[in-house]
This record gives sequence, C-alpha cells and structure tokens, in this order.
Amino acid sequence: MEGGAHGFDGSAFRECFSLSWRNPYVLRLAFSAGIGGLLFGYDTGVISGALLYIRDDFRSVDKNTWLQEMIVSMAVAGAIIGAAVGGWTNDRFGRRTSILVADLLFFAGAVVMASATGPVQLVVGRVFVGLGVGMASMTAPLYISEASPARIRGALVSTNGFLITGGQFLSYLINLAFTKAPGTWRWMLGVAGLPAVFQFVLMLFLPESPRWLYRKGRVEEAEAILRKIYMAEEEVTREMQELKESVEAEARERGSSEKVSLTALVKTPTVRRALVAGVGLQVFQQLVGINTVMYYSPSIVQLAGFASNQTALALSLVTSGLNALGSIVSIYFIDRTGRRKLLVISLVGVIASLALLSAVFHQTTTHSPAVGSADTRHFDASLTCPDSRTSSSGWDCTRCLKASSTECGFCASGAGSKLLPGPARLRARLRAGDQGTPHRGGGEDAGEAGGQAQVLGTAWPRQQERRGVSVIPTFSI
Repeated sequence: MEGGAHGFDGSAFRECFSLSWRNPYVLRLAFSAGIGGLLFGYDTGVISGALLYIRDDFRSVDKNTWLQEMIVSMAVAGAIIGAAVGGWTNDRFGRRTSILVADLLFFAGAVVMASATGPVQLVVGRVFVGLGVGMASMTAPLYISEASPARIRGALVSTNGFLITGGQFLSYLINLAFTKAPGTWRWMLGVAGLPAVFQFVLMLFLPESPRWLYRKGRVEEAEAILRKIYMAEEEVTREMQELKESVEAEARERGSSEKVSLTALVKTPTVRRALVAGVGLQVFQQLVGINTVMYYSPSIVQLAGFASNQTALALSLVTSGLNALGSIVSIYFIDRTGRRKLLVISLVGVIASLALLSAVFHQTTTHSPAVGSADTRHFDASLTCPDSRTSSSGWDCTRCLKASSTECGFCASGAGSKLLPGPARLRARLRAGDQGTPHRGGGEDAGEAGGQAQVLGTAWPRQQERRGVSVIPTFSI
C-alpha cells in the first residue's frame, strides 16, 4: 500500500545508495527527517551520564532517588503526550510542520535543562524534550516513507531506527567527552539543541509530504514534488494513481455507516494472533528493562564497583554500542533469516543476559563486605549511621544501601584489601582522606597534593567531600 514500509534486503540498500547518489534530493529528504530519530536517541540516552553529575551539583537529587526517577521518567511521560498529539498535528497541519514543532520543543528543552538552577527546572526541560521525542517518533518515519521512492522506501525507513540507537551511542560519547569540561552535565544536555536547530533550518527549505498535499486537494503541488523524487515519468504516474486510490479508499471508509466492532475483531483468530504477537512483543520489550539499562547504565556500572564517573561512562559505551550494532544486524538478517526466527534468537539472548545479570548482582548482594563494629566504635555516635548502632545482626554494605536513614554511608578499610571491614559513618561527614572512601560522587580520577585514597584503582582528592554511598563487590577490577 502507498506510504507503507516495503520489504527490503541487502540489494534494496545497495539500490538505495545508488539512487541517492543519482538523485541527491531523495537523500536530502531522508537525512533531514532522520535527524529527528537521532535526536530521539540522543535525548533518551544522554540523561544516563548527565545524572551522575547532576547528583553532585544538587544535593536534594543525590539524597532522594524519587527526584532522580522524576528527572528521567518525565521525558517518557512527555513522549506519551507528544506521540498522541503528534498523530493529530500530522493530519491537521502536515508532517513538515510537525517536525518543525518537534525541533522547537527539542531546542527549548535543551536550553531549559542546560540553564537549570534546580531539579524543578530540569524536570520541566525533560517534559519539553519528551514532547519532542513523542512527536518525532510519530512523524520522522512517516515523512520518510511518504517522501521516498517506493522501491527503496523500506531501506530508508529502516535507517530511522538505526539513527535512534546511533543517537543513544552518540550521547554516551558526548557524555564522556564533557566529563572534564566546566559545567559537565549542562554541556551534555545543552548540546542536543544544535542538531535541533540544524534540522529546523533544513526542513524550512523542504516540501510537505506528497501524500498529505494530495489529501488536502493540493494535487499539483504533490505531483511537482513526486517529479523531483522519481526520475521516470511512468513512476510519477503510477505513484499519483496509488495516491488517488488510497485517498479515495480512506474517504469511503470515513463515509461508511458500518461500524466495526472491536469485540468482533478480537474474536477473529488471525486478528487476535496478530494483536497478541504485536502488542505482547512491545510489552515484553519494555518489561525486560532495556529502558532502565539505557537510562541508568552508568549508575548500574557504579553499583558494580567502578567508582569513577569517567570509567562508568566508558563502560556504558559497550552497552549502547551493542544496542546500535544490534540494529545493523537485524536490518541485515531480517529478510535472510525471517522475522520469527530472528525474534526467537533475540529473546534467547535477552533471557540469558538477564539471568547472568541477576546472578552477578545476587552474588554481590550476598557477599557484601562487612561493616567493622570495632572501627565504628572509634567515632563519636553523632558521626555514625544510626541504623547500624541499633542493629543486633551483622551490618554490611548492602544493608547500608537499604538503610532507612538517608545519611548512612559506608567505608571499606583503606589498608590492604578493599573487602576488609570499615566504619559505618554518616556520608555527609565522609571525606576521601578518612579510613576508606565512599563510592559515588562527582570527582574524577585526578588526585590532589597531600595524599589520596584509592578505591578499586580510582584516586579521589583528599580535600573534596564525597556525598555518595559505597558499593564494593566481592570481585575486583
């Protein structure tokens, strides 16, 4: 059907590059709209690294996990609304206008977040970005499919999915690049405004979708654009005929008095199986936790014992890189292997990975280093964690993490093995020069004169106050 994503294989991509080389106008249309997918991926991935440094600048965010979750999740909430509104704006005002509005939202969100003076402003900025993400996810692939030649339509639409995962990988690279820059997270979040401006300028000089123009009765304009997209007259004629048939079919459906019962559709075996498979796959894709991994990847790496923000971001590149690589592999094999077989293989990999991840974290939790009661008694009671003083059983690193007191911290012994017991102290009073070092915080690898404390190969300045919570696993780096 006209406007749909046609099947494709390796030859389709070769033809795509060949045709784009002979007709750069097609490539310009697809690339300009595809920037929306890149922004989608970047804005969903960048918060994972920026959050490490936001916690250091705003103590309220560091102490309250619900604030961290709010900053991350409001983009998703905005995307839900943006996608719903995007469907309406696409039909009412056109695909091109919707992309321009999404770019304005992306830019506004980037500016608001980069200039944030507190968590509330960050949340507002994330809502703007989420609205842009929702509109872009609805509009970019639709514009590409309707403004590209039919025989390479599937290949061009598929590149939008790759640009989303590529944007996430790019966000990790940019996060890593700005770890040494003054303002760190402000640069990470603010950079997203540049491609939004770039796409906005490009789209100003591009036409509306031919299909939308035809639906609005602007037939001559639609035909003029198709003549730029197709190089042969017979192709233009055939596409115009398909547009006519498709638009007339839509008009007949809207004018039909027959109401389709949702219950009747669900009772139809073929429709029911397709519905369960399609919706179930999307639900499963969310429940496996891929969004959590992408949003909190550096934080998860730190929970595994890698203290440095830079190290956590560098290791997170592996996750985002494999995510982007998976998109390329699926594009290449989907027609060679088949949808079902490729899906089953992917699900086996997902299940195995989740099982391995669960086993590793279970091992870490059950073998957490103990808190030394003798070391803790050396300090005044006002300086130690109140939960550990009232506990009758053994106190370890994991229990510190789950303590009801938000001020609880944990220090392993600074001498010899990092698994030796250390004192349980209030994290607000912890400094890197004390006996042991808390794990999480905003410093980097470079130490200062006057001595350093080493945690898993990472040096922390003696003078800088650390506000994080230490998690030191049983395995070493």
